[in-house]
Amino acid sequence: MEILIKNILPGEFYRRDTLEVARDLLGKALVKFKGSEMVGGIILETEAYYGQDDPASHAYGGKTPRSEIMFGKPGIAYVYMCYGMYYLLNVVTENEGKPGAVLIRALKPLWGIDIMKRRRNVNLEDRLTDGPGKLTIALDIDIKDNGADIVKGGNRLYISDYKTGGNSLKIIATERIGVKKGEDRPLRFLIQNREV
Repeated sequence: MEILIKNILPGEFYRRDTLEVARDLLGKALVKFKGSEMVGGIILETEAYYGQDDPASHAYGGKTPRSEIMFGKPGIAYVYMCYGMYYLLNVVTENEGKPGAVLIRALKPLWGIDIMKRRRNVNLEDRLTDGPGKLTIALDIDIKDNGADIVKGGNRLYISDYKTGGNSLKIIATERIGVKKGEDRPLRFLIQNREV
C-alpha cells in the first residue's frame, strides 16, 4: 500500500485537457480509506465532461452553486447525487476558471473486496464496481467527499499511478451513457475487455 501513497497523481496531472485526463486515468488506482478499512481498484472506465460547450455537462449553463466546483482547482472530487439514489464521483480537470470533470464509471476491484461486497450486499466480484453508482457504494463515497483534494488524499480518497499496461492498454472511445444531450460525442473511455 505504501507504493500507492508514494505515487499519488500530482495536481499537474489534472490540469490538462479533460479528454486527455479521462484517457490517462484508465489503469490508475482509486483508493478510499475509512478508519482502518482500505478499498479500491483499477480504473477501467471514465467519461469526459467539458464546460459551457458541452450540453451534457453541469457547467453547460455557466457557473451555478452546483457546478461551481467544476470551475475550481483541478484534482478536487466532485460528488453529486444522480436520480436521487446514487452518488457519482468525478475529478475536476482543466485550469482553474475553465470547467471540466471526469466521471469515474468503473473499477476492477483489487483491495478490500470483502468490505466492498458487504457494503453492496452482493457476493459477485465481477459486477461489484462495474458502474458509477455501484462504485461509490462499494467505496463508501458520498456527498461528504465532495470537494476532497484527491491530490493530497483529502477524506482519505486518492488516485495513484499503478503498474498496469500503461501505454499498452487497449482503449476504446464510445458515446457517453445516460445523457440526453451531447450523447453522440465519443467521450466515454474504457479498457478493452477490462484487461489491465
